[in-house]
Amino acid sequence: MEQAIFNMLPPEYPWRDWVHYLPEVDSTNDRLKILAAQGAPHGTAVITDHQTGGHGRRGRSFLSPPGVGIYLSMLLRPECPPADLMHLTCAVGVAMCDAIEKAAGFRPGIKWTNDLVSDRRKLGGILTELRLDKNGNVDYAIIGIGINCCQREADFPEEIRTVAGSLAMVTGAPVDRARLAAAELDALHRMSADLLPRKAQIMTRYRRDCITLGQEVSLVRGEEVRHGLAQDIDEDGALVVRFPDGHTEAVNSGEVSVRGMYGYV
Repeated sequence: MEQAIFNMLPPEYPWRDWVHYLPEVDSTNDRLKILAAQGAPHGTAVITDHQTGGHGRRGRSFLSPPGVGIYLSMLLRPECPPADLMHLTCAVGVAMCDAIEKAAGFRPGIKWTNDLVSDRRKLGGILTELRLDKNGNVDYAIIGIGINCCQREADFPEEIRTVAGSLAMVTGAPVDRARLAAAELDALHRMSADLLPRKAQIMTRYRRDCITLGQEVSLVRGEEVRHGLAQDIDEDGALVVRFPDGHTEAVNSGEVSVRGMYGYV
């Protein structure tokens, strides 16, 4: 797998020496945090076939069985305050849509803010984590991505079988996981160059890919549940919701969960 990934990277890919392939790991994000603490450079990546302790947003476990998906994390060291990276997850979402389109021949949608979806099923997810330095600036950002490549419907646990999907279930044919991993690395490299100077263009593309817009949603904050229409996404990636009384509110993914689409949070 490792050599196949390297063979499919574009010749001009500059971070080839910083790609770490591990057949099995607890969590690619957690392993990359260790490398970051040891001084790993911008663009370092960890890729695996199997996570034994994969996790997503809000501490939820992320199913990462061997041989059927690609689980990848990349380290970025942008020199900026954290406020400049509010749109990072959105930028990664667009990059992953680009990668899947290149490797599998179709473009998925994005369920705000971080789920990759197609045919009413979740194909993968994104987890971004920031660490700040003593001055409050970004020390590093870690981007974690898990994508289901080759599963059949029967391969998923019964409790998620109706909402989980894979690239192969969409295309009807096997998907080359090494090709996908190489496409992800290349897309993230391109994204990192555009992240700050082309923020407006990235957000325009994100709105185009986001299937949440125009949908009725339920916003869940603790015990409170409110219903509204997903109207827009602002420049920092917040979801703008219009409520029945006509007022609008921008909500961040760390503050609320959005329910009402595809039967999962």
